[in-house]
Amino acid sequence: MQIKNALVSVSNKEGLESLAEFLIKNEVRTLSTGGTYKRLKELGVPVIKVSEQTDFPEVMGGRVKTLHPKVHMGLLARDQHEGDQAVLDENGVEKFDLLVVNLYPFKEKLKENLAENEMVEFIDVGGPSMIRAGAKNYPRLLTLTSPLDYSLLNNTENIDINKRREMSAKAFRHLSDYDKSVCNWLLGSDSKTKKLRYGENPHQTATWRPTEVEGLHEAEILQGKELSFNNIIDLSAAIESLAQFEKNTVVSVKHNNPCGVATADSVEEAVKKSLAGDPQSVFGGIIASNVEINKTAAEELTSLFLECIIAPSISDEAKEVFKKKKNLRVLVWPKLVEGYFPSKDYKRVIGGEVEQSPDQVADLDTSSWKVVSGSQPDETFMKALAFSWKCVARLKSNAIAITGGEQTLGLGMGQVNRVDSVEIAVQRWKRFHSEYKGPVVLASDAFFPFADSIELAHKAGIDWIVQPGGSIKDQEVIDKAKELGVNMVFTGKRHFLH
Repeated sequence: MQIKNALVSVSNKEGLESLAEFLIKNEVRTLSTGGTYKRLKELGVPVIKVSEQTDFPEVMGGRVKTLHPKVHMGLLARDQHEGDQAVLDENGVEKFDLLVVNLYPFKEKLKENLAENEMVEFIDVGGPSMIRAGAKNYPRLLTLTSPLDYSLLNNTENIDINKRREMSAKAFRHLSDYDKSVCNWLLGSDSKTKKLRYGENPHQTATWRPTEVEGLHEAEILQGKELSFNNIIDLSAAIESLAQFEKNTVVSVKHNNPCGVATADSVEEAVKKSLAGDPQSVFGGIIASNVEINKTAAEELTSLFLECIIAPSISDEAKEVFKKKKNLRVLVWPKLVEGYFPSKDYKRVIGGEVEQSPDQVADLDTSSWKVVSGSQPDETFMKALAFSWKCVARLKSNAIAITGGEQTLGLGMGQVNRVDSVEIAVQRWKRFHSEYKGPVVLASDAFFPFADSIELAHKAGIDWIVQPGGSIKDQEVIDKAKELGVNMVFTGKRHFLH
């Protein structure tokens, strides 16, 4: 790559000595601004002020200096494009081959606790505009945003389009990180960032850093010990599970999985049934309610050891009850009634992250469900099937939810095969709800690959099964259900949660 014309404007002056050596040695026509111009001049570079090219002075204390067509035409002009070249010729502008820019030290200035009017001046405008223009034009132009990359200029013959594309990606990442820090500052997120006592385990460090306007960080903490890393993760899981249901629903969570879910006519009844869903596992758990917690519900909740309770509101009488458990963390977040759910789901992987739309089943459409074995469910059974389906959607796969009416009876999740999950769910059902006499529904988050789970479910006394279907052995599974007299519905949609 041949470099004849460069634009250099950097806040970080590190490495300018080596850059200057390259510019001088290769007789590169160099334009610059402000402090960068002064430093390059000191290093012996025959540098030209940007204002000489634009024929327009820096104004507003330097706020406006590179935002000019005679700068951006040189950055954005394309090779082999007659129209672009004609515009350049008409305006006496040369194409830039090299752009070296980095941005105002916004993150660094945050540490100085400057006044708001002072911080605003460190929001860069011209720099990001130049970087975006240069990085967009990577087929022709090299954009460098870090002094660490100046060494590329030691051998310009190796700077091909692939290397320019790589530097373009690095430039956009530089912009993204910068914009994120500005956004967080404007939203006050940096002030909300909190160092936690430790992470999942005592030897791990941890921080709670809000990245959106709305979220769990808005909740008011009424009492209790400081929230831990695991508390925050479990509270989020409880809220996401709760978002699938209508009012008067209570979700109990343990180790990031629901262990009891119940919907009832009153919050007291929903609390009682949720805790009874798995009375062994709920010990030390997290409780989320989408309806106000009253005194009676609070008394039920304080009858055992819990880590956290969150609800849209808590009555004054309930607050007095909770005060008797001074270490119990009690949070109020009114937006729980809105069925809050993240707009995007992110997971970290080595070297990056993956992103997906969230798997939400709050507005469940059962019109496409297909009965593949047994009779058509009436309104009562369809309601029970829908409840079970919503429960299984928030369990770690492979997931099985056994429910009765609108209460969980036994949950099995996180196993490496579906049969184990069925066996665990059945064991919990029989252990804690052997007296239950009503119709029982089993929901599976994904298809059954073999008929063995159907046999286990029938032997346990399951009346109805709801699952997505989609296995190459669906017919074998359906035939077994018909043979055993098990009613089964296919939803056509799975709900893996890894």
